[in-house]
Amino acid sequence: MFCYQCQETLNNKGCTKAGVCGKKADVASAQDLLVYTTKLLCDVLNNLRGENYTIDKKYNHMVTYNMFITITNANFDLDMILDQVVKTIEAKDELLAKLNDKSKLRKLSLYSDKDRAKLMALAEIVGVLVTKDEDQRSLKELATYGIKGMSAYMKHANTLNYDDESIDIFIQETLARFIDVEIPIDELYETVLKTGEYGVKAMALLDKANTETYGNPEITKVNIGVSDKPGILISGHDLKDIEMLLEQTEGSGVDVYTHSEMLPAHYYPKFKKYKHFIGNYGNSWWMQKEEFEKFNGPVLFTTNCIVPPKTDYIDRIYTTGAAGFPGCKHIVADENGHKDFTEIIEHAKKCKAPVQIEEGELVGGFAHNQVLALKDKVVDAVKSGAIKRFVVMGGCDGRQKGRSYYTEFAEKLPKDTVILTAGCAKYRYNKLNLGDIAGIPRVLDAGQCNDSYSLAMIALALKDAFGLDDINDLPIVYNIAWYEQKAVIVLLALLSLGVKNIHLGPTLPAFLSDNVVNILVEKFGIAPNSSVDEDLAKFFA
Repeated sequence: MFCYQCQETLNNKGCTKAGVCGKKADVASAQDLLVYTTKLLCDVLNNLRGENYTIDKKYNHMVTYNMFITITNANFDLDMILDQVVKTIEAKDELLAKLNDKSKLRKLSLYSDKDRAKLMALAEIVGVLVTKDEDQRSLKELATYGIKGMSAYMKHANTLNYDDESIDIFIQETLARFIDVEIPIDELYETVLKTGEYGVKAMALLDKANTETYGNPEITKVNIGVSDKPGILISGHDLKDIEMLLEQTEGSGVDVYTHSEMLPAHYYPKFKKYKHFIGNYGNSWWMQKEEFEKFNGPVLFTTNCIVPPKTDYIDRIYTTGAAGFPGCKHIVADENGHKDFTEIIEHAKKCKAPVQIEEGELVGGFAHNQVLALKDKVVDAVKSGAIKRFVVMGGCDGRQKGRSYYTEFAEKLPKDTVILTAGCAKYRYNKLNLGDIAGIPRVLDAGQCNDSYSLAMIALALKDAFGLDDINDLPIVYNIAWYEQKAVIVLLALLSLGVKNIHLGPTLPAFLSDNVVNILVEKFGIAPNSSVDEDLAKFFA
């Protein structure tokens, strides 16, 4: 295997025997194969569009679902991944029969063998390292990982019946083009920038889907204690899943708690009517091995981030959607998108109530609509000097000890500074007592990683409010943590909006070659983290 798509990759070079995430070599190869067969499907779809064939959206959804499966910590189930490879080949062959002119297809788009042994053999020649030129490979993977993150956001929007075919077409055209091993650097660079542009569109679509379905997030106090009833812990990002779970558990005597990136579900008005929606349990995703044992009840993963579970509680792990782990029950949707959670609810009834591991409240719900409602108050605080600077500290959390940098950085920030955050990086500082400025909390949590769109919309609104021509003239600095591919699309989206001088950590991505890093430094001022004190000195000089 060779995988270097996440921040934890071995020695910041690449995992070659097993993933630091827990992914085995055969699973890594199967994921490479799924990406490749998805490219073949995309090539056929593009050619059909050229013949004015109307594409059924189920094929668009298959492409984004496939890419979603391959993001870090989402799916470890070899059989499930290979089944999806076969389904993708079958879909491609079905569409291929409708194509009149096959001469424009790329060389291997006719590949149709579904024998698993042959498929795994093919996986060895379609992985990342097939592109020998380091700079070409770097740019190609940067765009591919951005597309993986974008696909995750598209899949959530699709689940709520929101589509934008222009985004699907971009994804499919790009993936089909990437079948070619050699692609000019200039073309790849333009593709990377365009990936960021479509990333903004994808996040805007998901924001619209979530807010029109569940209401605009509101400032909310979230309980981090427990009740005396058995509970189900739901992790991930998919709001449709938590909606169905809340509906089916109502009146059952089973409570529902959020975990990690599902915390922002509490901010949506539609979910507040459920009295058994108790609060948030635990901390960031990487602490689940210790915290899941104490929860006592079943845990439902709707997306990433799964840490390979301990035998003590693996029988309480359920997966759904793009998530999967061998030995865990996978709950599938019917043809109408409905999921029956009866089994997990009955399981919960037999379990003890969760062990309380902390108490108190978290405050969040500062998405763009809510912050813009406070715009006058925020502008006044800036004009009066009460707020001197905003620091965007969104992104991902991870296991490395060095990530304590973000806690220390938040603690040492000047008291006239406000943190804007989204994603699980907030767990490094959202329980610190940082106080407020004129009634405005010093940590404004916009929500999940996809809600980084809100942070961009807030910045653009402040630019207009202050009559500035350039978003970079705002008193905002960017110190962003990354871990996996959804953070990659957030970064590319910010770059497409013209944001410069982003500090990225705790390490620069291993998939960025030296020459590509130099391009990003020259064009956008991307810089790695150093020490807390050095970075504070840079930001507040």
